Amino acid sequence: MTVAIHRRQDPRLGEFGLRPLDPDVDAALLHGWVTHPKAVFWMMQDADVARVAAEYRRIAAHPHHDAYLGFWQGRPAFLAERYDPAEVELVGLYDPVEGDVGMHFLCAPAEAPVHGFTLAVLTTVLDWLFADPATRRVVVEPDVRNTAVHALNAAVGFTVVGPIAKPEKTALLSVCTRAQFLAATR
Repeated sequence: MTVAIHRRQDPRLGEFGLRPLDPDVDAALLHGWVTHPKAVFWMMQDADVARVAAEYRRIAAHPHHDAYLGFWQGRPAFLAERYDPAEVELVGLYDPVEGDVGMHFLCAPAEAPVHGFTLAVLTTVLDWLFADPATRRVVVEPDVRNTAVHALNAAVGFTVVGPIAKPEKTALLSVCTRAQFLAATR
């Protein structure tokens, strides 16, 4: 395992960390995550391992998009993506502000769900993004039907801007400033 680029100690669930994703090494693991029925909003249900590897190679090669493998207690447990929404995903769909950072996250399917785990993952991802002083806002665009993630986003400080039409979905554009995140999580 590569050394973590970010670590966070959750008061209840312990250590979380992130490292850059290796598309070739991690594709088989990710395949099981992105094709799981609970990952329907990831839109890769029919992908094979080769397609997963190709998608993450494309992200790795992109100058404005990165992917990271997240760990909980030393084991792979989630996926996080960071992107520049003025260059990827939201080009022409909203008015970007300097310091905006786009984010996606996906938790691995769990045989035995742990209460509060997804919230701890989202908190870890935002903690990592806001550790960069250049990050002023985190921008997300989940599917409007993904009510579970809307509730999680609200819990960590996101405010809804409104629905936007993307080619693959109708998304609920939401933003979170550093101050909103800190107020919601401290």
